Amino acid sequence: MQICSLCQTSAPDSATNCPKCNADLSEFSENAQALKRMLENERIKYIRITVAHDACPACKAAEGTYPKEKVPHLPIEGCSHELGCRCHYSPVLDVLYP
Repeated sequence: MQICSLCQTSAPDSATNCPKCNADLSEFSENAQALKRMLENERIKYIRITVAHDACPACKAAEGTYPKEKVPHLPIEGCSHELGCRCHYSPVLDVLYP
């Protein structure tokens, strides 16, 4: 499931636009917004994809830590879980304090 960051409406992984406000989910899903903030943050050196304990094979294969320029977009293509992709981004910081 994708969540629109503008109106908080749920949409299936296959949706490209929010069913309520028609926002482009590749830009305005909660995961897309989180990734954008992490990419802009200089203290974040890597981005980790975390998966649910009962994740599908596609999501389990995507689990791991990536350089910022190589992190896959969520939802994971090919996710087959009945609830949809439940992967999340987590930052990996280079410096904890300024």
